[in-house]
Amino acid sequence: MGSPETRWWKVALFAALGWLLAGCDEQRIGKLEEGVATEADVRRQFGEPDRVREEPDGSRTLEYPRQPAGRQNYLITIGPDGRMSALRQVLSARYFEMVQPGMAQQAVRDLLGRPAKRVPYRLSQTEVWDWRYLDGQQEKLFSVTFDAEGKVKSVARIDEVPGERY
Repeated sequence: MGSPETRWWKVALFAALGWLLAGCDEQRIGKLEEGVATEADVRRQFGEPDRVREEPDGSRTLEYPRQPAGRQNYLITIGPDGRMSALRQVLSARYFEMVQPGMAQQAVRDLLGRPAKRVPYRLSQTEVWDWRYLDGQQEKLFSVTFDAEGKVKSVARIDEVPGERY
């Protein structure tokens, strides 16, 4: 586990990396305009997406998670015309409220992007996914517990424990 000093430095480094990512993202976002920017423009600013999802309407959703170091996940939609139609930071109350009991794991992943942490609990046959986010300046976790069938059992918003590894 390391000495308290070592743990403190790791926490500080992780926090600095998260703030650096957030600052860089703001600059990248500022260079992209909905309806004008192309997928090539998005990739030039954000790099290769973690995942690309083909949508039924012919659009594509590019996923740019900033977990576990950051506290944002970006979903960028490229319309059938090849232009950016939406850029959303999805780790917020508006999106968390869409997660409902009975929702499938894949639907939650599609809504919020890749979680910071996934922990299976064999005895209870559940799995917990955590996303790190900011509520104002407060560091928080949005936590979703899935049952044995991979359906949402419960959700929680809790304060992040300082020094917790992600």
